[in-house]
Amino acid sequence: MTTLETISEQRCFDGTQGFYRHDSLACGGAMRFAVYLPAQAQIAPVPVLYFLAGLTCTEETATIKAGAQQLASELGMALVMPDTSPRDTGFEGATGDWEFGEGAGFYVDATVAPWASRFRMYSYVVDELPAFLATHFPVDTTRASICGHSMGGHGALTIALKNPGRYRSVSAFAPIVAPTQVPWGRKALPRYLGDNTARWAEYDACELVRLHNFPGSILIDQGEADRFLTEQLRPELFDQACAESGQSLLLRRHPGYDHSYYFIASFIDDHLRHHAQALGLA
Repeated sequence: MTTLETISEQRCFDGTQGFYRHDSLACGGAMRFAVYLPAQAQIAPVPVLYFLAGLTCTEETATIKAGAQQLASELGMALVMPDTSPRDTGFEGATGDWEFGEGAGFYVDATVAPWASRFRMYSYVVDELPAFLATHFPVDTTRASICGHSMGGHGALTIALKNPGRYRSVSAFAPIVAPTQVPWGRKALPRYLGDNTARWAEYDACELVRLHNFPGSILIDQGEADRFLTEQLRPELFDQACAESGQSLLLRRHPGYDHSYYFIASFIDDHLRHHAQALGLA
């Protein structure tokens, strides 16, 4: 297991908000992540909520902007925010395009060179990071839930649907639910995974929910003033797929709200309570 490097730690709502770095085998280099530990972690390991951020974001984005720490402190829940991709890869085309490469890992395990050597965010989030956390932090990774925004909502949904035994609950804000059918996904998936569309489907929530349901209800919040709604997000496709497969889904549409963290901050408490109930904290 690699060494933990503490970048910074601050007192926050009687707990600790920390930023950390370690060497990742899955991503072939240093990875950063944030952890909020409530005061209850000083007594016994606490459950974990993973929050996966979206395009252009880092481990700092949701940590700073979502406003989740206060309620997490009250509930006794750890918050884990990983970075959205490896950094400083040196790959041609890895920077300069906000929709692909660094900051846009799409939570897949790439199979095409050179991306396959570094862009393995699926394995990092599902396997490596939880094992590292269990070794270095007072958290109970067997009691875990997952949430995300936009590209991170895509990650949360696909990861939970592929690993229902690892997560007690799943939710998302404005997720990309059908990457095989929208421009963001059609741009990124072929470059990471090649031209075999069957591989793309392995990271498409609409396709996955038709194969196996997630136990319990999925919570999704979507702003109706989101500029990406009709072209990139298309929640109606997931709504239809869930209806056809019998998956319980609470899809809430909010007039006037956009794609920003102002939207997320407005409803983050609902998501934390959704996960707290599944984690036995409420």
